[in-house]
Amino acid sequence: MKPNQTTDTKEQQQPAVTSEKQMEHTPVVDDVNHKPSGKLKGKIALITGGGSGIGKAVAILFAKEGAKVVINYYKGDEDAKDAEALIKKYGGESLLIQGDISEEAFCRQLVEQTIQHFGRIDILVNNAGTQHHTESIEDIKTEDLIRTFQVNVFAMIWITQSAIPHMPKGSSIINTTSVTAYQGHGQLLDYSATKGAIVAFTRSLSASLAHKEIRVNGVAPGPIWTPLAMSSFDKESNKHHGEDTPLQRAGEPAEVAPSYLFLASKDASYMTGQVLHPNGGSIING
Repeated sequence: MKPNQTTDTKEQQQPAVTSEKQMEHTPVVDDVNHKPSGKLKGKIALITGGGSGIGKAVAILFAKEGAKVVINYYKGDEDAKDAEALIKKYGGESLLIQGDISEEAFCRQLVEQTIQHFGRIDILVNNAGTQHHTESIEDIKTEDLIRTFQVNVFAMIWITQSAIPHMPKGSSIINTTSVTAYQGHGQLLDYSATKGAIVAFTRSLSASLAHKEIRVNGVAPGPIWTPLAMSSFDKESNKHHGEDTPLQRAGEPAEVAPSYLFLASKDASYMTGQVLHPNGGSIING
């Protein structure tokens, strides 16, 4: 049997989870007990991958704290519209922009639309990502490898390039990396490689933009209940999602979002080039 035949069989066994409602465990994207204090009042935030999972939770929390939010998403209209409805419920304002950030032209268009609508960007959250499960390095398909780097790394650079001229002093850039950048993952080799690149990019960009007084930090989540995570492994594996962490469970998107709020707000005014680790207790040295 050829290596790619094994991969194809594995992919057929994986659940086609494209929305939160298809998940057996409904992720918590909104902490209803959170009491806003206006930490982001008057701010404009652009969030990629904001239609579901962590990005959705971040968008909702930012809106609660007073930010106007642009939510970019690729697929999952239902999840994105649910985010929009929740933001409206809390008295916030959002703009949904659907599109594929693996395309450079769209990345630049995304920023342009944000500027046309809101005039500037105070907070850029580069959160969108994709991953493909494979049993070994021999199973990695070139087209999947290219797309993983386009979405996870290239798009982050393209969007940031376009956004910086519209970001005033005191702005914040937050990049989503992963625990896999530090621990590695035997079945997510290319994905882990992109997340390691994001750590290096975050540290380098922070040094590059310090003179502009734009802070650049990252968040490295561990296992979290998201559609992307559920689409990467088979149904049996998903039942045990996060059980290998010290807290012995996966995290909720709403448990990760406060890390982004902290980095986006004045509370983190003396932090740049750093990465926060909401990962269920895994010890990270680096």
